[in-house]
Amino acid sequence: MSNDNVKLTKLSKCSGCGAKVGAGVLAQLLGDLKVNYDENLLVGFDKSDDACVYKVSDDLCIVQTVDFFPPIADDPYTFGQIAATNALSDIYAMGAEPKTALNIMCVPKSMSNDDVHAILKGGYDKVFEAGAVISGGHSIYDDEPKYGLCVTGFAHPDKIYTNSGAKVGDKLIYTKPLGIGIITTAQKADIASKESIDRAVEAMTFLNKSARDCMVKYDVHACTDVTGFSMIGHSLEMAQGSDTQIKLYTDKINVIDEAYEFAQMGILPEGMYRNRTYAEPFVNAGSVPLHIQDILYDPQTSGGLLISVSSADAEKLLADLKECTPAPSIIGEVEEYEGKDRIILL
Repeated sequence: MSNDNVKLTKLSKCSGCGAKVGAGVLAQLLGDLKVNYDENLLVGFDKSDDACVYKVSDDLCIVQTVDFFPPIADDPYTFGQIAATNALSDIYAMGAEPKTALNIMCVPKSMSNDDVHAILKGGYDKVFEAGAVISGGHSIYDDEPKYGLCVTGFAHPDKIYTNSGAKVGDKLIYTKPLGIGIITTAQKADIASKESIDRAVEAMTFLNKSARDCMVKYDVHACTDVTGFSMIGHSLEMAQGSDTQIKLYTDKINVIDEAYEFAQMGILPEGMYRNRTYAEPFVNAGSVPLHIQDILYDPQTSGGLLISVSSADAEKLLADLKECTPAPSIIGEVEEYEGKDRIILL
């Protein structure tokens, strides 16, 4: 039977995408690795993108990603849903449709069969909702539980989005509220309200499928999902990859309300500090208050899509997204890079 007295988040030292290796450290680890050249590999790990893309034919490419992490929710079923939603998101960010998935699971020997089954069921249900299938996987024993997926999707080679295609004049749309890392950190300390926790869980379990289905109808130039590297970290990757400058309007970004209070109190995940250390040298924060900056550096788990769309289509895409995503808004724009700051906060 499931042990209701054990909270999954208490079994791990860090939660969700907050467990990711920092962007700066990751760049050093991957920096000098040699890879074979293959003209059909359209996107590899050297691009800091969401998934790899391999061209199979003139009409088909496969998009592959892998993502797993420690519990970010105490309920096993909810944890499984969040982990699967997060893994599927990389496929949607590239403009592809997920087709198959493989489970990746680490479980303590002390974890009950019921809890393990509930985690897997959460993952299976989200993959089913996505219209894909789980066709196998791999599991090992570990002191800390971890769960996620390796996902394969399909797309046309000419209809892939990367994070490096943003164009000067584009508007930036984001589809979910920020503050997820802060709220889940406060939850571990038992001080977050049920309302805030529910809103965070709702966002984390909401598939980016509908956002993907909307954006493919418009003149979108770049896309990425906002996860462990934060809004600023992922915006920075987009700006650097596109050789542009990104301006973010902080008052236009939707945030889970209680995150403001916790940020002012200094209740912040460890990953926030890693993100700030890496990205801050490229950011002009102007007069934006520190707690707002902290929210922008907050690692998100299963965050929304950050979409760079032509200004002519921005309002039309936003109207469509308002019908089917949690909290879409136009949060910034892409400008010409002038050789100094990559991210401007207003």
